[in-house]
Amino acid sequence: MSIYHKNMLSVGLLLAMMVPLEAYAAPSNTPDGQEQQAPSAKPIENMSETIEADFNDVASIEQILAALYDVVSGNTDEKRDWKRMKSLFLPEGKLIPTGQNGPRVMSVDDYSVMGDRTFAQIPFYEVENSRIVEQFGNIAHVFSTYESRHDPSESMPFMRGINSIQLVKHSGRWWIANVMWQAENKDHPLPDKYLK
Repeated sequence: MSIYHKNMLSVGLLLAMMVPLEAYAAPSNTPDGQEQQAPSAKPIENMSETIEADFNDVASIEQILAALYDVVSGNTDEKRDWKRMKSLFLPEGKLIPTGQNGPRVMSVDDYSVMGDRTFAQIPFYEVENSRIVEQFGNIAHVFSTYESRHDPSESMPFMRGINSIQLVKHSGRWWIANVMWQAENKDHPLPDKYLK
């Protein structure tokens, strides 16, 4: 991105921040004269697409992270439990891999389609190497260092990286809001502070 585009982006963000909060909540008129209401946020318990989770998967940050790593791991003949995966996430939760071409934003359903295609061809086991947790009240952010192997018995992973995971506690359980990750490469080796 050029300096010009970065500056324009900064100006756009600044202008957006200057708009009074009431402007977002106030009704507006459409070209045909009808009043249009801003969308309102829905509490989780009113969302029909929420899948009930096994409480042992979501009772703590440690348990929900363990469930996340477990559900994506397995051999080529092991069908992943995408219903379980979906139960860990907020209904609008996202998975965001980053790479040379920039971020790609996926829903859990998007990820499951990609996962079925990929995991049927390549054994994939992912474990956590270490984590750093920042928590305030009902929100938490975890930098979770991962190691990926084709077989759990392999001494060296074929890939390592960081899962940046946002979580929220609600209705007596934890939910994943987003998982964004980046794999280690020669330009971005993992710093010692993110390793055991």
